[in-house]
Amino acid sequence: MATVVAVNPPTQAAKGPLRYVALGDSYSAASGVLPPDPTSPLCARSTANYPHVIAGRIGARLTDATCGGAETKDFAQSQYPGVAPQLDALGRRTQLVTMTIGGNDNNTFIGAIAECGLAGLSTLGQGSPCHDRYGSSFRDDILQKTYPALVKALKAVHRRAPHARVAILGYPWILPRTVGCFDKMPVAAGDVPYLRRIQATLNNAVRRAAAATGSTYVDLSGVSEGHDACQPVGVRWVEPVLQGTNPVVVHPNALGERHLAKRTIRVLHLS
Repeated sequence: MATVVAVNPPTQAAKGPLRYVALGDSYSAASGVLPPDPTSPLCARSTANYPHVIAGRIGARLTDATCGGAETKDFAQSQYPGVAPQLDALGRRTQLVTMTIGGNDNNTFIGAIAECGLAGLSTLGQGSPCHDRYGSSFRDDILQKTYPALVKALKAVHRRAPHARVAILGYPWILPRTVGCFDKMPVAAGDVPYLRRIQATLNNAVRRAAAATGSTYVDLSGVSEGHDACQPVGVRWVEPVLQGTNPVVVHPNALGERHLAKRTIRVLHLS
């Protein structure tokens, strides 16, 4: 996938650190990764998430509005009682914004993983029961519903933070290309490439939405190859359903969050 990269990095004020706001869902919040952020228990946010890693490395002043389970609609409305809409964290003085968002919209992406897992268990990992049942429905939802929601959300971010550089990350690979790991990820053999195509569709929707709104797309498809949930500890960036180390399954671990930060810093030329 092509990577959309703005020409110039955000301009830092003459005095004070870069004003950085992190938005997004559980992949940005690093839900389940220790240590938890005590300031927002409902959002299952970690202080070891990639925004904190970025802020620590470049000396930015971080406002972290990430929240586990967030959808694009939660940018403009409260996700939980007492949790402000994520757009409220932005302002005209904001200089940098990052996010992952879209995976929870319509319950399409996360729903696909859950449904394919149940289908895989029903056949003991044989065949392609999820593909046989759902066909193109997940991909259709991403194309018809998630993509326009992403464009709308990114435009709203630019309106709230007109002087900021806005970056949206793709999602790191959850499964390998073809051969899965039924003991760790309960996905039938024939549904592994099916789920990969669904994730590729989602990431492509994120990429196109970034291009349509003048945002920067941080492409993780290349760097996360070989670091999926089927890999051993110390190699994988995403934790599996079984035999994992993160109580929030199918989400990035601390190693994954550090690499998301590293890739973002490189694409944005922040160091």
